[in-house]
Amino acid sequence: MVNYRYLGNSGLKVSEITYGNWVTHASQVENDAAIATVHKALDLGITTFDTADAYANTAAESILGEALKGQRRASLEIFTKVYWPTGPMGPNDSGLSRKHIMESIDGSLQRLGMDYVDLYQAHRYDYETPLEETMQAFADIVRQGKALYIGVSEWTADQLRAGHALAKELKFQLVSNQPQYSALWRVIEADVVPTSEELGISQIVWSPMAQGVLSGKYLPGQAAPAGSRATDEKSGANFIKRFLDDDVLTAVQNLKPIAEQAGLTMPQLAIAWVLQNPNVAAALVGASRPEQLEDSVKASGVVLDADTMAAIDAALESVAEKDPAQTLEVSPKSRP
Repeated sequence: MVNYRYLGNSGLKVSEITYGNWVTHASQVENDAAIATVHKALDLGITTFDTADAYANTAAESILGEALKGQRRASLEIFTKVYWPTGPMGPNDSGLSRKHIMESIDGSLQRLGMDYVDLYQAHRYDYETPLEETMQAFADIVRQGKALYIGVSEWTADQLRAGHALAKELKFQLVSNQPQYSALWRVIEADVVPTSEELGISQIVWSPMAQGVLSGKYLPGQAAPAGSRATDEKSGANFIKRFLDDDVLTAVQNLKPIAEQAGLTMPQLAIAWVLQNPNVAAALVGASRPEQLEDSVKASGVVLDADTMAAIDAALESVAEKDPAQTLEVSPKSRP
């Protein structure tokens, strides 16, 4: 079963393996399979579910809501996000303006079939909207009871600090950041994590398996396996490209004996690795089949000893990305 961790400096506990439906629901798998996978997550003790209005242009929220229908709402932690375009792509259909945020939360709640979400997240930083406007809108949503906590995704250390200061002034809690983080993508370690620790903000990390590359199934010099994410243009193929270099794939193969020595599968090792960071509250995992989740949840509660952590560092030292400036490149400088 899955262990739980506090989210930021709050009393909210979340399952440290959190189910995310970015590239599966309404995209990679049929609805019946998506619903079966959500039910498997519940059976395995996962109570925390992450989605976004932009996933499959709102359809992923609807499927998650359908899958959770009939569950005790108080026993679940539901996260969603706002920023990326939804709808017909009008001038106010994206970003973090008050208009877009207020309309988006109502749309998300309607699709989810819920009165509130536990965590509402800014999916990126919006350079075109004053931060004061964004944070005031979030404060009002919290006061209306439509969200209990507020988080962000892929914000820099300076952006987190500014957002946290406004949240404190407006008397609501900014409790989390959702960045990409894995043994191959470590850009948050230098600036974002120390700042977050100081401010009482947790990381909810996405792609702990580096889009599946850390599973070891992609081999240097060989074509990507049929049906894998690298071959599916609808399912994140563009995101995985940066990790498909032969040098990276060769280094990843060096993790196999480390995983075997630890008594773990390669995916379990990758997930357990991110959970060793005490600032990480949860690792987001997706699945196109229920049995994939059975493997992932076994990473919960795993403690990797110092020798294992050192061996992973050594295996990936030459290919792991650590440049903190990469975080600044993630948020578009103008709205999409």
